[in-house]
Amino acid sequence: MAWIRRVRTASGATAVQIAESASGRRRIVAHVGSAHTEAELGILLERAREMLADPAQGSFDLGIEAAAQQARLVPPAASPALFDAERPGPAPAAAAPRVVSTYSRVLFEALNGVFAGLGFGALGDEVFRDLVLARVVEPTSILDAGRVLADLGRKAASDKTMRRTLARCADRGYRDRIAELCFAHARASGDVSLILYDVTTLYFEAEHEDALRKVGYSKERRVDPQIVVGLLVDRHGFPLEIGCFEGNQAEKLTILPVIRQFQARHGIEGMVVVADAGMLSAANLADLDEAGLGFIVGSRVTKAPIDLESHFRWHGDAFSDGQVIDTVTPKTGKNKDNDPALRAEPAWDREDHPKSWRAVWAFSAKRFARDNRTLTAQENRARDVISGAKSARTPRFVKNAGGTPALDEKALARARKLAGLKGYVTNLPVSVIPPAEVISCYHDLWHVEQSFRMSKTDLAARPMFVRKRDAIEAHLTVVFTALAVARAAQDRTGLSIRNVIRQLRPLRSATIAINGAVQTFPPAIGPEQQKILDDLRH
Repeated sequence: MAWIRRVRTASGATAVQIAESASGRRRIVAHVGSAHTEAELGILLERAREMLADPAQGSFDLGIEAAAQQARLVPPAASPALFDAERPGPAPAAAAPRVVSTYSRVLFEALNGVFAGLGFGALGDEVFRDLVLARVVEPTSILDAGRVLADLGRKAASDKTMRRTLARCADRGYRDRIAELCFAHARASGDVSLILYDVTTLYFEAEHEDALRKVGYSKERRVDPQIVVGLLVDRHGFPLEIGCFEGNQAEKLTILPVIRQFQARHGIEGMVVVADAGMLSAANLADLDEAGLGFIVGSRVTKAPIDLESHFRWHGDAFSDGQVIDTVTPKTGKNKDNDPALRAEPAWDREDHPKSWRAVWAFSAKRFARDNRTLTAQENRARDVISGAKSARTPRFVKNAGGTPALDEKALARARKLAGLKGYVTNLPVSVIPPAEVISCYHDLWHVEQSFRMSKTDLAARPMFVRKRDAIEAHLTVVFTALAVARAAQDRTGLSIRNVIRQLRPLRSATIAINGAVQTFPPAIGPEQQKILDDLRH
């Protein structure tokens, strides 16, 4: 059984602790804080009672206001003496200040400053702002958002008002305005000539499909209806555009609609788009090039034998760590632009190689070791299936020879020959961007992947409580705006958004009733927390 303990400290303050008895010994579970005044003592005692309270334990609302508990600061210990001196009677116990409410107003004001600093206040919708900041702090449903807002010191709007606010997102074009403000922020704080694109899927726990939610390819191997979400960010991960597609839409068919929407919104022509190999299709690359856009996309390793045919002929399959080969790759099929009879790799030129793109291949010893470990594991699994030691779906490197499973030695040898290689395809000549920068730009894709992780985990982007398209789109608008606020907060502080909230949410202002008067007391802010607040204001 845990209880609240008060003890005097060496500095003369009264420490409030939560203690429990274990095996006949007293153990301090948590130190709540130290109080120097009755007001501080009341705040700490209320905080300790909140920590001890069981949220699953309900209580009857009898309409009776709880009486203020009696508490006082712990006096210093008496000095030892041979004879007890005559002492005055015990001081009357003063009624502890009654804590009317506590709330994390400091956190709300800090995030509201970031929200306003991005220009989002131009929407003039406080309910929308509250929904966005509540999602940053603690993602939850519309019904539960009022609790989060109350904890932040905000009086939440009614459930119907919040739902009407979500309906206004589409009617008043909130996402378009937010996207314009995000672009203005990115342009003012950095370079928007390079943008990154990637997609993810968000699934629904629904039995039936509809016009938007459909069963499609899922990296998580789910068979639930889902939607496909495309996200466009700058090279630092700040969101610029978001798109929502049917769940069975192929990834490579999502990039052009989002890019064209982004171009039309901001009137941009010259920029470089970076995407992973999932976006690599002849039609996509041709359309991007025709639109006057540069691109850097990942190449599939299966194209290496064609692109590096000349290298394999003259140098074999040996590579050195960090070796980079700048060559060309056919737009479709195979052509004569890379003649294996020539020892030197061709330097890509738009006029000289109209049927090819530029390809940069890099070898990494670290990637080579990782690829070989993976291939060895796949080979062992294939051998186990062939021998009957394991029963599974036909794994990689297993072929059927006359109805009998056998190891595909040629495919395995070909895969080992290409281990450690990573390719990149671009339409930018070496005079514009050297090979090392091509690779560096592609590696910036981890920023968009991080933004997706933030959206799916920190901001709980999966729309669990909505099912209609308008509601889903409105939900994604809130998530998109919350991602912009979270990204800006991280950029200013250098901390993750979860760490920022973890540091600032315990800073609770308190409204306290003392002798019939109600006063508000601000929290005590430590130096580390003050630094975070200062960084957020910049």
